[in-house]
Amino acid sequence: MRKIVSGAPYVEGSGSNGVRAGVRIDDVDRVLLDQLSRDARIPNNALAAVAGIAPSTCLGRVRSLVDRGVIRGFHADIDPAALGRDLQAMIAVRVRAGARQHLGELAEQLATLGEVLNVYFIAGADDYLVHVATASSEELRRFVLDHLSAHPAVASTETILIFEHVRPRLRAPRVEQSSGR
Repeated sequence: MRKIVSGAPYVEGSGSNGVRAGVRIDDVDRVLLDQLSRDARIPNNALAAVAGIAPSTCLGRVRSLVDRGVIRGFHADIDPAALGRDLQAMIAVRVRAGARQHLGELAEQLATLGEVLNVYFIAGADDYLVHVATASSEELRRFVLDHLSAHPAVASTETILIFEHVRPRLRAPRVEQSSGR
C-alpha cells in the first residue's frame, strides 16, 4: 500500500519478503533502482551522475537500500543451457492437507537442490511452483520422483516443460504516486 506520511512517500508491507514495513522510497531512490535494475554493474560515479547526486551520497543511498531489504542482491543471470542444463520446467506442487504446517520447511529444502532455480509459494489449488533446469528428461524424471513424489508432505505434482523463456526488459517496479487526498 502506498501512503504519504509527513509529506514523504513510503511503501507499506508485511515484511515477509525481507523488506521492513514502512520503507521510505523517494524519487532519487527510484532513479537508483531503475538504473540498477537495468545494469547492476553500473559504476557508482555513473549512477550518481544519472541520479544527480554526489558519488558518496549515491554509495550511501545504495547501501541503505540494501540494508533496508529493498535491493535483495546483485547477481549474474546465467543461462542454464550454458551449464549443460538445457531442459527447464515449472513443477506445480500440491502439499497434503495434514502437512501444511511444514510449507516453509519444504520450500527451504527445495531451494537447496542444484536443479532448482526458483521456488514460488503461490495461491490457488497448488502450493508451489518450482522452476528447475536439468540436463535431460531422465534427470527431470528422477528429480520429480526422488525429491517431490517421494516427499511425505507432497500430495501431487504437475510438470510443465518450458520451451522458451522470453525476458522482458528489466526495470524497477514502479511505486504508484499518491494523490495526497
